[in-house]
Amino acid sequence: MKNTALTSIHESLGAKMVPFAGFNMPVQYEGINVEHQNVRENVGVFDVSHMGEFLITGSHALDLVQRISSNDASKLSIGKAQYAYMPNETGGIIDDLLIYKLKEEEYLLVVNASNIDKDWAHISKHNIVNADIKNLSDDYSLLAIQGPKAVEAMQSITSVDLSAIKFYNFEVADFAGIENVIISATGYTGSGGFEIYCKNTEAAQIWKKVFEAGANYGIKPIGLAARDTLRLEMGYCLYGNDIDDTTSPYEAGLGWVTKFSKDFINQEQLLEHKEKGVDRKLIAFEMDDRAIPRGGYEIKDSRQKNLGIVTSGTMSPSLGIGIGMGYVPPVFATPGSKIYIQIRQKLVPATVIKLPFYKK
Repeated sequence: MKNTALTSIHESLGAKMVPFAGFNMPVQYEGINVEHQNVRENVGVFDVSHMGEFLITGSHALDLVQRISSNDASKLSIGKAQYAYMPNETGGIIDDLLIYKLKEEEYLLVVNASNIDKDWAHISKHNIVNADIKNLSDDYSLLAIQGPKAVEAMQSITSVDLSAIKFYNFEVADFAGIENVIISATGYTGSGGFEIYCKNTEAAQIWKKVFEAGANYGIKPIGLAARDTLRLEMGYCLYGNDIDDTTSPYEAGLGWVTKFSKDFINQEQLLEHKEKGVDRKLIAFEMDDRAIPRGGYEIKDSRQKNLGIVTSGTMSPSLGIGIGMGYVPPVFATPGSKIYIQIRQKLVPATVIKLPFYKK
């Protein structure tokens, strides 16, 4: 079990710690609903230092990034980031990731904690252009400062105008008394805010200053459980639940980050998925009755025929209703379609909706 640079702080705050992707992580502090609502209404801080960071540099850096990712990184200018996935050779997804252009010929890839070793092996295998690649995952920390008050709360600890950093843009600047920190207007909650990349040796100071700066804005530490309910309300996919090595990006609705204007791994098969269609699609649904859909529950039609399974599900803290996602045949994927969730011995009706669940 690995610890982050902030594990002792979480423990001192009374966090419930659980194993996650090989790390000892805080799952909750006060409680999921309290933490969830605080991010929606005020500002909350997540330690997500378990995420992986790879630095790709050199004259062939872009060639490698383009080869292993679905999106078109040639469109990035310095200070911009993009969402993408890494296709595998069999029509599935190695991982989803963020790509940052730090400088000319310098890119930062941020990958999921559970996939760090797999992703590193995959990228290394396909580095036929001999780009310089470094795995920085063990040396860097990542804080997500999320919520509608994040800009106002954090402005006092940086010289950068935080309100001027647009969505999926970033600055490398001073933050909380530390130089050369990446301040990125990205996140996984749908409530705005920033992700802060720093060295492990700087994380404790930044955490302390962040909480001092946010004291008058209702700032709270937030665990991974609320991170999951927040992302699900937005319909953001979680790798290992909603997408994996067997999922076509066209099943998962990721055609929007699949760019055939360049060469990338297995593009021929993915183009076929785009043109011919796929046998199932990821849907979002709301329960018609009071019930909680859980991952692994069966999705059925009115005749009790099995359509698929729930990949993610919860009781939405913001909406007070059961929500979920799962894969069904395309004929059932239209918003308004009626489906049924098998919850123990009961078939509970649900309605397919258009994402996101939570609308500001």
